[in-house]
Amino acid sequence: MNLHSHVTRIALSLALVGLASGANADEIQGQKEMSKQASGISKELIPVSQAMLNAAADDKNNWLHPNGSYAQTRYYPASQIHTGNVSKLKTAFVFQTAVLESMQTAPIVVNGVMFLTTSYNHVYAIDAVTGEQFWYYKHKMGPITTYCCGPNNRGVAISGDTLFMGTLDAKLIALDTKTGALVWETEIADPELGYSETMAPTVVDGKVLIGTNGGEYGIRGFVKAFDARTGKLIWTFYTIPEKGHEGVWAENDATGRNMKRDIANEKALLEKNGGDFYKTLGGGVWMTPAVDLDTRTVYFVVGNPSPDLYGDIRPGDNLYTDSIVAVDLDSGAYKAHFQYIAHDVWDLDAVSPPIITQAAGKDGKMQKVVIHGGKTGHVYVHDPKTLELIRFSDAMVPQENMWVLPTRDGARMLPGANGGVEWNPMAVNPKTRLAYAANLHQPMTYHVEEAPYPGGKLWLGGAFKVIPGEAQYGILSAVNIDTGKIGWSVKTDQPLMGGVLATAGNLVLTGEGNGMFNAYHAKTGKKLWSFQTGAGVNAPPVSYTVDGKQYIAVAAGGNTQLDFKRGNSVFVFTLP
Repeated sequence: MNLHSHVTRIALSLALVGLASGANADEIQGQKEMSKQASGISKELIPVSQAMLNAAADDKNNWLHPNGSYAQTRYYPASQIHTGNVSKLKTAFVFQTAVLESMQTAPIVVNGVMFLTTSYNHVYAIDAVTGEQFWYYKHKMGPITTYCCGPNNRGVAISGDTLFMGTLDAKLIALDTKTGALVWETEIADPELGYSETMAPTVVDGKVLIGTNGGEYGIRGFVKAFDARTGKLIWTFYTIPEKGHEGVWAENDATGRNMKRDIANEKALLEKNGGDFYKTLGGGVWMTPAVDLDTRTVYFVVGNPSPDLYGDIRPGDNLYTDSIVAVDLDSGAYKAHFQYIAHDVWDLDAVSPPIITQAAGKDGKMQKVVIHGGKTGHVYVHDPKTLELIRFSDAMVPQENMWVLPTRDGARMLPGANGGVEWNPMAVNPKTRLAYAANLHQPMTYHVEEAPYPGGKLWLGGAFKVIPGEAQYGILSAVNIDTGKIGWSVKTDQPLMGGVLATAGNLVLTGEGNGMFNAYHAKTGKKLWSFQTGAGVNAPPVSYTVDGKQYIAVAAGGNTQLDFKRGNSVFVFTLP
């Protein structure tokens, strides 16, 4: 994932000890003191059962997963707010947090109670109709946090009476939904080696699934499953295999274009230096996995190798970086993978969360598929069993000089290192047959330099630089997943970073870095409504219904990576 020019390494004076096996009683009591309860929690709050989580895609009242459901379509099935009345939307309330910094949270809503997060791992429980605060939790950060792209958090997962959140100091914590009190805490990985957490986890059948940041710091990526009741580790899948990470020495990318690799030189380097660099090869998993309960399969995408731009130190395909991967839900065992870019030296990692949906197969018949929006600017459609590529879409963004190799002086290539589709979650409307993707156009030059492993510090092996004077903008694209053709596109003044929501009211909603939050017609792309929030809208919207009234919520906190104006608020809209 690209850190652009914003990388932070901070040391805090707060120390936590004994976390590898969970916090002890004194530590838990200390953490409880970080939870500030303003008033009693709503009596309407109920435990979230596994049955509720399984049926979330059809739930017209709640928003129970960061991306709406285990399938992650970000499609809300209610239509009280629709193309005919969206122009009448008004603010129901604005909730201001204590943190004036980038916001990427996708709030969870349960029976009128909203759970939202901020940068630096603050959590709020509020009334989803009035904005009244029930409780507030501030994570007590460990002595070291190392992260790129801002101190972000993208939300919590929920199951029963418990919320689950990953933290910047590479912990997984469980909170009581009624009080915000800490239930347990465990260390996911060592933050001193470059590990951190910004993703929203997912919880399924008693397991909390979470990946890791750190692809810019020479970590060994993974997805881990923890016991939701105790925090104990159940299984680990490493995105960098100990053996076989050299792959098949692929010459072409997923679209069939030659990547201009000097494979003979790479093989000579591997022979000379060996292949024991797997522990520092990167492969972070930035975004929430999708889960197919029918086949007990977890799908996730894997980020760039380390170092980002200097490939000589890591010859081979660098599996499973820049790939979509399928593993077994119960054991973490490998099932399948598909690599989009082998031996990536452009930081075009796979980041946007995968989506399980229906689309035409190669034979034209409808079938289950898994799709992913890439930083390359393509939407990829895969067979769910083998992850074989069924099709890829037309390019949604300009492409130039693909795949020119980085040089010391800088080589121009588009897309730049931010995308295409960055971490932004896409949305799919099953009726329009369209996937909606928020894209960036940000021309860059790629510069390479020799760089040995620095021991858990920033490790790019060069730089990617925005080209002064060249236009940067966003493109909201609607892609027909049955054909790969682009149905419509809308250009925005600034690169799009934040995510998309689609609704049964034929709406597509997304925000811009200039503070505008917009609603578009799902079939045509016509803009139907806009609201100026005063700070960058760089978070994924959600929708829910309470007492028969539909609401739409989005965070406006700006973005560190693109330096969009900061804010500290969640805006909630409804009809008069």
